[in-house]
Amino acid sequence: MRDWAEQLHGSEEGLAGICLRGKPGWGENMAFVSTLVNTFGGRWFDEQWNPELNSEAWNNAISFYVDLLSNYGPPGASSNGFNENLALFSRGNCAMWVDATSAAGKLYDESESDVAGTLGFAPAPIAETPKGSHWLWSWALAIPASSEHKEAAQAFITWATSEEYIELVGETNGWTSVPPGTRESTYANEQYTSAAPIAGFVLNAIKEADPADSSLEPNPYVGVQFVGIPEFQSIGTQVGQTIAAALTGDTSVEQALDSAQRATERTMQRAGYIER
Repeated sequence: MRDWAEQLHGSEEGLAGICLRGKPGWGENMAFVSTLVNTFGGRWFDEQWNPELNSEAWNNAISFYVDLLSNYGPPGASSNGFNENLALFSRGNCAMWVDATSAAGKLYDESESDVAGTLGFAPAPIAETPKGSHWLWSWALAIPASSEHKEAAQAFITWATSEEYIELVGETNGWTSVPPGTRESTYANEQYTSAAPIAGFVLNAIKEADPADSSLEPNPYVGVQFVGIPEFQSIGTQVGQTIAAALTGDTSVEQALDSAQRATERTMQRAGYIER
């Protein structure tokens, strides 16, 4: 993958060899970085909840990531998240982009994407372990207990997740605009599968991702590109900031991971996962 990025970078004016998330945040750079660490054989915590952020696997993964984006990424990569990379890729400014399949509909929509007719797709690259590169996330719809219009909200949610809504979107905006990954019945709809060549690929990706088995070595948490504990939002964002600092050259990869390790250890000690 690095070789491809090197060959493609700058082969056309304004073309970066690859785009990856660089913007710090547990749901931004760390969403991608976690899968990268997984496939390099790493994990966030061992089975006793001890952080492993300065392990060899993390060091290898982050060194690869920093090298790749520093040499073959777009300018200002540390400021780019999902939306920024989506815009770059759809304009033809990225030769490759590894990210969530939820982008597929927009990329195949000719009204929104300049590359719709020349687009190809493949599974995320792997290093040590194939299952590590998988990705799984869900956006939940909820009604606050304080809502004064619970029945109306329930009616809207029921409609917005229905087969009728999928049909309406497909017929009104085109079948590539249908929200992917929302209903299994969508993938049995011939209108959708014929219009969206990525449909079967996405369905298989969803089915193959296992939140209970995402790393090479056993771990105590549930999650693929995140850790399903309340503290992770803070931990992930803090670690994301240190990795962004390594990407911008403000610190070395080793220093960034040592700092992330110490900070995460303190958080896990305060939360009672590990002893002080």
